Amino acid sequence: MPGSPYFDEPPKGLLTWPRLLKMTAPIAVVGLVGAVYLDAVFGALAVFTGVVFITAFTRR
Repeated sequence: MPGSPYFDEPPKGLLTWPRLLKMTAPIAVVGLVGAVYLDAVFGALAVFTGVVFITAFTRR
């Protein structure tokens, strides 16, 4: 990756944006589709935001 501070690949256990998106994007899309169907979009976005923050702090 151009401009990366790592020589070969990021250190093991480091949570980068591509890894975070691979973990959360599929679940988020399914959850948001369900939230739109149930008219609970604001609540679903609040839950997703909380889960992402918790994931980021526990994996650090």
